[in-house]
Amino acid sequence: MKQITSVQNPYIKSLVLLQEKAKARKQTGTFLIEGQREISLAIKGGYEIETVLFLPELVTENEINKLIQKSFQLIEINKEVYQKLAYRDTTEGILAVAKTKSLQLSDLKLSDNPLILVVESLEKPGNIGAVLRTADAANLDAVLIANPKSDLYNPNIVRSSVGCLFTNQIATGTSEEIIAFLKEKRINFYSATLQNSTSYHTQDFTTPTALVVGTEATGLTQQWRDEATQNIIIPMQGEIDSMNVSVAAAILIFEAKRQRGF
Repeated sequence: MKQITSVQNPYIKSLVLLQEKAKARKQTGTFLIEGQREISLAIKGGYEIETVLFLPELVTENEINKLIQKSFQLIEINKEVYQKLAYRDTTEGILAVAKTKSLQLSDLKLSDNPLILVVESLEKPGNIGAVLRTADAANLDAVLIANPKSDLYNPNIVRSSVGCLFTNQIATGTSEEIIAFLKEKRINFYSATLQNSTSYHTQDFTTPTALVVGTEATGLTQQWRDEATQNIIIPMQGEIDSMNVSVAAAILIFEAKRQRGF
């Protein structure tokens, strides 16, 4: 088994780049996953694990082999190297290098009566992670990210989603591509917007449905408002006219789930 004990090791430096730079993740087609639960969810979600780095004081080789029952490279590291790579002190002394997925719309496998969330131009990793957690809680068919502003394999997204990056079907594309995809699949889509909207709870979400949300700052682009099956709004009764995007998405999603009998 290979051992690495220096943070100056070239391979460790390349992994630091994976953590810090979207360009490095894109060039190599790999990213880092931290923690046993997250690695387990990634494997269940069909992600291929290339390499596992572990701290022997916290996790054994036997435990790792039980977790990952396919061939992979195993590297023992020391505490200094682990702390250089790990984002959290509370993870169980294990990191994995995994291959990214293509995230193409054409790869999606939808049910006969899909319920989909579309998010446009979300940038903050914390918001993206929270949205993915909501989507997982509702067991949505897919989350579509229109005009993505952040690399989905950013470690802050992996961390804030608590592994839900791996439990959801996710695809990215331009707004034009996603609108065309929804129309081709005959999926009604409802755009959450202040303009020309009707209250969300009056709509029928029991047929193939996509719920579309945008950023708190700018909302959805005109194209989503113009081409929607219906623009919808969550009635606001306080002083402000918007709420956190993950909260808004949750309200809409669970109304649809309620209509569908959960």
